[in-house]
Amino acid sequence: MRLKMATPSLPLIPVSDLQVGHFVLLDLGWMEHPFSRNSFRIASERQIETIRALGLTRVRIDPERSDAPLPGATSAATDPSAAPADRGAETAANAAARQRAQALAEQRRALQCCERQYHEGARRYRSLLDDLERDPVAAGQQARALVNSMLTDIQGYGESAIRLLSDVQGDRAAQHAMNVAVLSALLGRALGMHGEELETLGLAAFVHDIGKTRLPHLVRHKDDAFTASQLKAYQEHVAHGVALARTMGMNPAVLQAIAQHHEAADGSGFPRGCRGEDMSRCAHVLALINRYDGLCNPLNPARALTPHEALSLLFAKYKARFDPLTLNAFIRMVGVYPPGSIVQLSDGRYAVVQAVNSARPLKPRVLVHDPRTPRSEALLLDLQAEPSLSIQRSLRADQLPRAALDYLEPRPRYCYFFERAVRPDGGPPGAPT
Repeated sequence: MRLKMATPSLPLIPVSDLQVGHFVLLDLGWMEHPFSRNSFRIASERQIETIRALGLTRVRIDPERSDAPLPGATSAATDPSAAPADRGAETAANAAARQRAQALAEQRRALQCCERQYHEGARRYRSLLDDLERDPVAAGQQARALVNSMLTDIQGYGESAIRLLSDVQGDRAAQHAMNVAVLSALLGRALGMHGEELETLGLAAFVHDIGKTRLPHLVRHKDDAFTASQLKAYQEHVAHGVALARTMGMNPAVLQAIAQHHEAADGSGFPRGCRGEDMSRCAHVLALINRYDGLCNPLNPARALTPHEALSLLFAKYKARFDPLTLNAFIRMVGVYPPGSIVQLSDGRYAVVQAVNSARPLKPRVLVHDPRTPRSEALLLDLQAEPSLSIQRSLRADQLPRAALDYLEPRPRYCYFFERAVRPDGGPPGAPT
């Protein structure tokens, strides 16, 4: 059967105005939505939520086949006695509602785009591991393709925002690889890396832990309760990783960064205990980001630190372990309150930091607890546009009032991707066009 596309003359309405009873026509291919047909009458609120999740801002409806009225078909339109002032007020209210709906749809679309790319990267990492023993050269090609694509986007964005993703389920090893690759690439760029050096960093970050695939499961993740022999076995994942990366065709600079991703500037790292002057610049970045993600996303979620706590600990307790230039650049990039930090604003409201402009991190975008607005309908608050508001302090989840905790839903894992921080028209992501 030939797919009948939606008639262009039918009215387009904001997705936020959809009601049960509207007959919709989706301008999408069969594989781009979960419905059995492209055109149908909405029978439930669940179908409306599914349409919103597709990232569309507007949809076509057929008024003749709809059981619900067109948006704006109110008494002001049908009652000739309605005052012009009333009609004007309604028009202004409708315009404001449409603008908000467009901003919300753009916000959802941007987050869904980040999540799709993140999931694709995690899928490619798992595929890479599957190919590693059978065809290591092909695995190396997969890694290069993903990293080069990611770097092309980062370098084409001008300013990038680091975005906290929704609760991402799945393989922890793949998530760690993605987190470390994303944050390392952004930090490398902030340090002035480009070209081959930035590609070296991205590749090393993405595959730095592949050596763990050759360890017994019991020692794949460091535990303070390890015996001396277990700790030695765990540390061998570095040598295994270098050997595997060599079979993948990685260049010597990538191998060096992998070999040094557990080294420390003060000589307290492993496996060689080399000092900062013997480490490559890529290794300094990788060692820092690997440690940061380990603090935020440990094997035992009960031991996880908030991003603000992790950053504070790195600076206060472990500062000597990291290259000062690299650590300071990381703090400048993510701000004092990295994405995922739970905060209280200067007006007393509670919020979670959702996105940080890596070039201007002091005024992030936050999700604010607002009992008047369902969480799914909440627009992020851009603190850059609110000069009178600031972040007052950081909190842990157990310090939030119950209502704020239920609304903000702090994540058990912190997963990051990047998006364009400033759109070509000058507006922030999520702003209406």
